Amino acid sequence: MTCKLSEITKSLTIHFDGNDIEISGLHTLSEATASQLSFMDSDSYIQALKSTKAAAVLLPKKYLSSLPDGVIPLLTEQPYLAMARISRLFRYPLSVVHAAPQCGEACQIDASVICGKDVTLGDRVSVMAGCVLGDGVTIGNDTILYPNVTLYHGSQIGSSCILHAGVVIGADGYGFVRDAEGRHVKFYQNGEVEIGDRVEIGANSTVDRATFGVTRIGAGTKIDNLVQVSHNCELGEDCLLVCQTALAGSTRLGNGVTMGGQSGATGHLEIGDHATIASRAGVTKSLRGAKVYGGFPAIEQKLWLKMQARLLQLIKKR
Repeated sequence: MTCKLSEITKSLTIHFDGNDIEISGLHTLSEATASQLSFMDSDSYIQALKSTKAAAVLLPKKYLSSLPDGVIPLLTEQPYLAMARISRLFRYPLSVVHAAPQCGEACQIDASVICGKDVTLGDRVSVMAGCVLGDGVTIGNDTILYPNVTLYHGSQIGSSCILHAGVVIGADGYGFVRDAEGRHVKFYQNGEVEIGDRVEIGANSTVDRATFGVTRIGAGTKIDNLVQVSHNCELGEDCLLVCQTALAGSTRLGNGVTMGGQSGATGHLEIGDHATIASRAGVTKSLRGAKVYGGFPAIEQKLWLKMQARLLQLIKKR
């Protein structure tokens, strides 16, 4: 869907000078195209602002001098809140229309399965009782969906995947912005989810759709039961996430990363290839690959164990 810039700014009482162009969506400064709108609210993104290709940007006046020529400024002292309110205009419309999926050869689909519009299944796909496949879902060859799996609209599942009972793919990420009255304004999640080939996801685990762009699970990754993967996370190939692991938004894992049970990451950080995060460790900053980390905040496991031993010695001496 598209929306006139004048309609967008009218809802926020923001004035702008320039052509009343059509806006096709929302995205980050670095990813926005010439028909999309973005926002700027931190010095950390000043370089992204200088090179953005967005059609228009919500931003405070202090950043105006860094805006590229031709990009329409939308001045506001609360750009993140304004973007949250605008996101509602681009939310996917609710639909209860059912349609027959387009199926490849030798598919097995239980009679209780509900499909939205434009659902596409590859060859030999099995979909068991109680599953719901939203509009535009695609599933690759030889994939199995166990009972009560829910795939929200636009979710893309690769080939030879296994999704166990109760898995939810593509639910909204946890995005809210507090307004001046202290109320929480929903930031509608308008991105998608892509699951690579040979991925297995355990019972009652969730992978949230992106705010903008894509939440992505790399090929060969195995996710245990009761795992939470938040919006805009990117997991490399052949990662292992053990039971009750939780990744906050925009966490990026390299290839072959292992996260032990009940470990977690605070988001907006990177964990390098083949790193191992011990059980119950809490990652609060980016970590290099090929090392083992533990504790909270997570540090190299050997150092963490030495610290615990020294602490115990001190307690015994007292």
